[in-house]
Amino acid sequence: MKTNFAINIGRQLGSGGRDIGEQLAKCLDIPFYDKELITIASQESGLAKDVFEKADEKTGFSFTSGLFGLRSTFIGDEYIDNYLGNESLFRIQSDVIRNLNKKNNCVFVGRCADYILRDNPNAINIFICADIEERIKRVSERNKLSDKKAQDLIEKTDKRRASYYNYYSNKEWGKADSYHLCFNSSIGVENSIKLIEEFVRVKLGDEYDGVLKCKHK
Repeated sequence: MKTNFAINIGRQLGSGGRDIGEQLAKCLDIPFYDKELITIASQESGLAKDVFEKADEKTGFSFTSGLFGLRSTFIGDEYIDNYLGNESLFRIQSDVIRNLNKKNNCVFVGRCADYILRDNPNAINIFICADIEERIKRVSERNKLSDKKAQDLIEKTDKRRASYYNYYSNKEWGKADSYHLCFNSSIGVENSIKLIEEFVRVKLGDEYDGVLKCKHK
């Protein structure tokens, strides 16, 4: 019986990593998860969605930012007063990621999915970067920001993502030896998808060849 594979994508803000991951998943006709994980984690845990949103890709080592009050949270037939640290929310989300991958081949973006699925021999870990000029342009256009504000957002977001990844994993965010494949998305979305698809096919071998042929070309 074949083990389901997972394509885990880390990305710089503005690199187009989410778009690449989403289109790759459509191409391979497999599930894609990014912020969708927040909704699923909320549904499966019974905790409010905004609790996970507040903790999304944030570290848990700050006593002030690492605890979120969950007042009158509905679980089962009772309302309870509770406080959960980021580590507890991370564990809930980790269980969701592992369970989703047990059911299907998946593409995950962010949230330390590569570390969470480290025991899966068919987890392929990828990091996508891009030239700063392209990143500023993409973030500026998408969020209707000035170039200066877009660059500030990029720096803050990348710093937060790095802190989250470095805190919860035993690796370093964006560093080549933390991943199987790192590349610059300046080659374009379509070529990026082709690159990942070919890399994953070679990495997993002939047994998965049929699954890894894009179905939407």
